[in-house]
Amino acid sequence: MKILYGVQGTGNGHIARARIMATALQQRSDIEVDFVFSGRDASKYFDMEVFGQYQTYEGLSFITHHGKVDKWATLRNNHFSRFVADVKQFDASGYDLLINDFEPITAWAARRQRVPSISISHQAAFSYSVPKTGENVMDKVVMRFFAPTDVQLGVHWFHFNQPIVPPFVCEKPLPRPGKSHVLVYLPFEEINDIQQMLEPLSDQQFICYHPAIDAPLICGHIQWCPPSKAGFQNALQHSAGVIANGGFELSSEALQLGKKLLIKPLHGQFEQLSNVLTLNKLDLCQTLFQLDTDIVEEWLEAPENEPITFPDDPTVLIDWLKQGDLRNTKGLCDALWRQVKYGDKTREKLLSLAI
Repeated sequence: MKILYGVQGTGNGHIARARIMATALQQRSDIEVDFVFSGRDASKYFDMEVFGQYQTYEGLSFITHHGKVDKWATLRNNHFSRFVADVKQFDASGYDLLINDFEPITAWAARRQRVPSISISHQAAFSYSVPKTGENVMDKVVMRFFAPTDVQLGVHWFHFNQPIVPPFVCEKPLPRPGKSHVLVYLPFEEINDIQQMLEPLSDQQFICYHPAIDAPLICGHIQWCPPSKAGFQNALQHSAGVIANGGFELSSEALQLGKKLLIKPLHGQFEQLSNVLTLNKLDLCQTLFQLDTDIVEEWLEAPENEPITFPDDPTVLIDWLKQGDLRNTKGLCDALWRQVKYGDKTREKLLSLAI
């Protein structure tokens, strides 16, 4: 079986999910896979060895400014003629299946060349009846047409009785994590704004990862770090809590490790707003709608979350993909959700919310 795997490169969460799949697919002698990434400058990808000879394209992405989606800048900076040309030139005809994580070039190329396709992504979950907020007509159009596929298999923290699977998370809680610092990952915020928010909280150590940082820098109780998969995972494991935007993958890792969450959703992106809605319903996060020192200080006193155990091995999913009956998702979903273990408080919340 020959698989084309398209991944949205704008956020590290999409790439993190693809890494888990790539590691498992490497063990298969019966499957050949080629990875394609778009949405980020080719020089900005890091720790990509697991993907082999992957391809990159400019694709389509959004532009942010001070923690908000800048819609006009997004329209100005995306080269739609280049995107159309890339779709027309991309040869997907030799593949048996496209797996897509919100990547538009491979999705449209597969559709044009009638290659079977499935979206396995958090975005696909919003095709179904799940908690949503802030969604407008344009969001619905984007979700439907940005990266269209034949089948949508969602990924979320609960199934909501829909064709949705849990996330795969490899990181396991350490027996004795350090908990000496708070991990901060706010890539859509300005560095100076983050620094100003954290500066007064001198009794707390912060480790901040940001894509605009080129080399490690220590400013008193605030340590700034450039992107690094290994460094980030170590900082996450030993953190007392996480301050982040509303991306799905980092929240999933934090939930499995039992880290408390302070989430600042990206304004103008309904997916992140909806993630915060779900986490709030389950009492699994507090919300930061603007960079506010007082809210951070209050959150620092909050208790830890109960860990949630998610699956770590996508072999069941890969076997199901190999069988080829992509619309028959019930057995797959049931098998994966049986591996999920919620804490008592979270389980009670799910029952009380009737979801």
